[in-house]
Amino acid sequence: MANKGKENRIVVALVCTVCKSRNYTTSKNKKNNPERLELRKYCNTCRVHATHRETK
Repeated sequence: MANKGKENRIVVALVCTVCKSRNYTTSKNKKNNPERLELRKYCNTCRVHATHRETK
């Protein structure tokens, strides 16, 4: 049996806008959120809370 209802979810990486390091991965529903995801999360490299953007 296939994973019904999960075909629209994709895994995306989040990149710190300050130091450009890839710190987090998450999934999003491409159908409901076609624009790029942007979250404010903690960056271990910078040691600050910074904006993290979705990348390919």
